[in-house]
Amino acid sequence: MTETVERVGVFGGTFDPVHVGHVVVATETRAQLGLDRVLLVVAGDPWQKRGRVVASGPDRLALVEAAVEGIEGIEASALEIERDAPSVTADTLESLRAPHRELYLVLGADAVANMATWRRLDETRELATVVVVERAGDSHAEPPGPGWRVERVAIPRLDVAATDLRARLGDGRPIDGLVPAEVLRVIRGRGLYTGAR
Repeated sequence: MTETVERVGVFGGTFDPVHVGHVVVATETRAQLGLDRVLLVVAGDPWQKRGRVVASGPDRLALVEAAVEGIEGIEASALEIERDAPSVTADTLESLRAPHRELYLVLGADAVANMATWRRLDETRELATVVVVERAGDSHAEPPGPGWRVERVAIPRLDVAATDLRARLGDGRPIDGLVPAEVLRVIRGRGLYTGAR
């Protein structure tokens, strides 16, 4: 009897705030690779972005939960927020590792280019297949060093950036259509990003 293997995508980020581009990455990756589910793992203490994250971990988790509500196979994960330590990809993958589960680490080309600076990079290679998400016009990205298992996913080019969204909100400009409607409701309800930069 063949054991069923659960194929899980792990898409981490600060999601400050989450936007439609993030949702497209998750849904396209799940569809193109036939994954059972994709977890949007909200960074608790993103050590490489210290001092630049605006919303709290619980607020960013609430935004991601709102963004993925009702989307089959896409889930918000509080794993890193609940950990009392800096967010390190290898730690997160280790905590998700289980018998009969394959992990797929979902990264944009920019994140792949930054991998050489990661903590515990060698362990990361053994824990997951890297999924390089490429938008039209992105330069070809490769994980650093040999031995990586790599899949590629092409997505439509959606030029939406969290820094721009925070600036728009801080200036009182609309972000309708750039974030899911439920996310906008949570942002307004919690008074997030007013005066943000």
